[in-house]
Amino acid sequence: MIERYQLLDYEAAKEAQERGQKEWPRIPSYPIDLNYKGKGLQLQFTVEDEGVFAMPWTATITYRRASHTAWEEFVCAENIQQYYAGHQYYSENDAMVPTADKPDF
Repeated sequence: MIERYQLLDYEAAKEAQERGQKEWPRIPSYPIDLNYKGKGLQLQFTVEDEGVFAMPWTATITYRRASHTAWEEFVCAENIQQYYAGHQYYSENDAMVPTADKPDF
């Protein structure tokens, strides 16, 4: 995997995020702080694995400052509750907590 991070000025970050929302309208996005006119962060990653993929593939996501200031904590494995992000679920109704035959430590 190759990762590239880039700081974008306000206009470039805004345009990149708007373009992403037009190309992928079903992917939920977070509320943007419309008063913030600072930089955004863009992540581009490329996955190369000849044993799995016929060719490398690349994805890009652009982040801008969110309008909320408190970040909720979600524990993935133990959190079997349903939380909404748009109309998506983070877990299913019958999700099971992963278990191991013996402890890792």
